[in-house]
Amino acid sequence: MNSGALTPEQTERVVALALDLARAGDTAELVEFVEHGLPVNVTDAQTNSLLMLAAYHGHADTVRALLRLGADPDLRNARDQSPVAGALFKGADDVAVALLEAGADLDTGTPTARAAASLFGREHLLPH
Repeated sequence: MNSGALTPEQTERVVALALDLARAGDTAELVEFVEHGLPVNVTDAQTNSLLMLAAYHGHADTVRALLRLGADPDLRNARDQSPVAGALFKGADDVAVALLEAGADLDTGTPTARAAASLFGREHLLPH
């Protein structure tokens, strides 16, 4: 008799699917996963969160949806990279703005978002 709980293998597959949805910017389907119980701050083996992957791949709508669902804008990966620094590195201005509006910390991570903005000519996006 199945209690409705997923096996570890099923859970791993669900997480992998969700991570792929974040990379692809499939906002509607990803939101459904989270609304049905997937933790919004779930990460992959390198501790890249759904938000990090959506931000790095330039999906502003997905980033905004994840933030509305409670994603941590400052959750850094195993390389100490933050979503906002990744967005600045990739030149995803709309993503960076969404993260900054959500209160992303400009001074955490390696490099910091301030350093990334300076390095990649995106200082105009930072609050003064």
